[in-house]
Amino acid sequence: MCSIIGYVGKSDAAPILVKSLHRMEYRGYDSVGVATHDNDSICMRKGTGRVQEVNDQKGLDALSGVTGLGHTRWATHGAVTDINAHPHMSSSGDVAIVHNGVVENHETLRDRLKEDGYTFASETDSEVIANLLQYHKDRTGDIKESLINTIQDIQGHYAFIAMFDDGAMVSARYGEPLIVGMAENGIFLSSDVLGFIEHTDEAIYLESGMCCIIQNNDVQIMDYAGNVIKHRTTTVSKEFGDTRMGEYANYTLKEIHEQPNAILRAGMNSHKQMEQVSDMIRSAGFAYATGSGTSYNAALIGQKILRRSAGIRLEVILSSEMSAESDMLRSGDVLLAISQSGESADVLDAVRIAKKAGCVIVCMVNSVNSSLAKISDVILLMDCGQEIGVAATKSFMAQCGLLLRLVDTLTDGAGIDHNKISNAISDVISNSDMIRDVAYTLGDTKDVYVLGRGIHHSVALEAALKIKELTYIHAEGLNGGEMKHGPLALIDKSSVVIVMNPHDDTYNDMLLGAREVQARGGTIIGVSDKSSDVYDHWIGIPSGDGVTYSLAEVVVSQLLAYYTALARDINPDYPRNLAKSVTVK
Repeated sequence: MCSIIGYVGKSDAAPILVKSLHRMEYRGYDSVGVATHDNDSICMRKGTGRVQEVNDQKGLDALSGVTGLGHTRWATHGAVTDINAHPHMSSSGDVAIVHNGVVENHETLRDRLKEDGYTFASETDSEVIANLLQYHKDRTGDIKESLINTIQDIQGHYAFIAMFDDGAMVSARYGEPLIVGMAENGIFLSSDVLGFIEHTDEAIYLESGMCCIIQNNDVQIMDYAGNVIKHRTTTVSKEFGDTRMGEYANYTLKEIHEQPNAILRAGMNSHKQMEQVSDMIRSAGFAYATGSGTSYNAALIGQKILRRSAGIRLEVILSSEMSAESDMLRSGDVLLAISQSGESADVLDAVRIAKKAGCVIVCMVNSVNSSLAKISDVILLMDCGQEIGVAATKSFMAQCGLLLRLVDTLTDGAGIDHNKISNAISDVISNSDMIRDVAYTLGDTKDVYVLGRGIHHSVALEAALKIKELTYIHAEGLNGGEMKHGPLALIDKSSVVIVMNPHDDTYNDMLLGAREVQARGGTIIGVSDKSSDVYDHWIGIPSGDGVTYSLAEVVVSQLLAYYTALARDINPDYPRNLAKSVTVK
C-alpha cells in the first residue's frame, strides 16, 4: 500500500532515502516525503506527485543529516494533498513518523489527544501515532516506554517508523511488513528489501508483534511487552532486488517478456512440497483456493485444469468473501492461498478464518519471508523474481505454473508440456506488432466485453481486469453462452467485443455467439488459431491444447491492454488509484 524507509548511519540520509523511495515507488505513488534529523531538530519536505517530480520541486535529497525517514503514499485516510503526505510531525515538532496500514481507533485517540492539548494538521490516521509517541515521551521521558505505551494504545494492522529530535529511531510492526537491513554504512528499516538491497543483503525480518529501537548505532529488537528477543539475520537474494529495466521502455513490458521463463521456473525447486500437497489434497475432505484480483483469476484457471486433468474438485473463494463462506470449511480441508506479495490483507484474513476452522494452509507466494508464508503449513514458491508493474503479469503466469506442476504431481505427469506452453507464450510476444496495431484502434473505446467459455471464460475475466487496470476502459469478462440472456442488450455500434475462441470444443458455440454480436453492430476482435470472417480484427495464437490456448490468450490480453494504455498516454507501470500490494482491507 505504501513504502516506508528509515536510515541511521554515517552517510547523508536524504539522498539515500530518495533513491530507496524510487526503488519502492511501485508500492505507492500519490505523494512522497522525507524528514531528517540534524542539530537536535527535525526538518521535513513533502508533496503530492511521483518521487522524481516532488524531489525536483522541493529538493528532498538536499536535506542535511545522517538520520532520516521517508515515505511514498497510497491514500486511505484523507485526500491526496501536501498536508496529508507523510512524514507527519507531532504537534511539538519533536517526533516525525511514516506509517503503512490503518489505525482503526484513530478517531478515539485523536479526540483524547486533543483534550490534552495536542493539535493535528492532516486528515490522516497516521498523525495520531506521532502525537501518541510525543504524549508518552512528555510523560515518561523515556523512548522505550513511549514506544511500548504507544503500540499498546493502537488498534489495527500497521508498520511505522518514528524519529525523535535526539536522533533515536523506533519502529513497530503488526501485520504490515517491516524489515531491518544491516549495512556497513548504516542501519535501515524498510517495508521492502528493495529499500536497502543496493547497500546490503543482510536482513532481519521482524515478526508481527515486534518493535525495535535504533540508538547509538545499536539495534534492540523487542516484543510488545518490551522484552528483548533474539533475531535471525537472513541473506536476501540479490536477484530478488534486481529491478533494472534494461532494454525495455517500462517494467510492465519487461515482465510480460519474462513470462516464458516464469512458467518454466515456477515449482521447479518444490518437488518435495508438491508431493506433500498432492498427498494432502488426495486425503482431504475438500480442497479450496482463495485469492484476490489476478490471483483469484489464476485460481479459476487452476480449478478448470485440476478438474479436467486430475479429476480434483477445487472450490474457489474470493478472499474478501471468506467470512461469508466460512460455514463450509471443515477441519482437515486444504486451502490453497494464492498471493504474489504474501501481504494482501484480504488473503491473510481468509487464511486466518480457514486456520480457525482447522484447514491445512498451502500458500503460493513469491517470498518465503512474507506474512502469508509464515502462517502457512506448506510454501510453494513462484520463483519469478521481483515484479514492479502494478498490474500483475509474470506473477500470474508463475501462479499458473505452480498449479500446472501440482497437476503434474497429482497425475504422475498428465501430459502437460511446459516447454510447449513457454514456446507458445514466446510466439505471442514475438507477434506483438499485430496486437499493437489492434490496440491502437481501441484508444477512444468506452466499453469492452471479453467473451469465453470453459477455461476461456476464466481467461476473459483476467483479460477484462487487465484492460480496466491499464487503460481505464470499462471492461467486463462474460461467459460466451450467457450473452443472449441479458448482456446483448448492451451491444451497439460503439461496443468492442473480444472473443477468446481457439479451435477446441468451445469453438463452434463461441463463433455462433460472435455472429449474434456482429448482427447488433459490435466490433469483434477474435483471439484464435483459426481466422473467421466474423472477426473485424484477428489476433492469431499458436495451436495447442486447452492449457496452451488459455495461457497464450492471457498474454494477448496483457499486450492488448499494455499497448492500449500507451495509445491513451497512460503509464502502464503505475495505473491510477492502485497499489501493488493491498495491505489494508
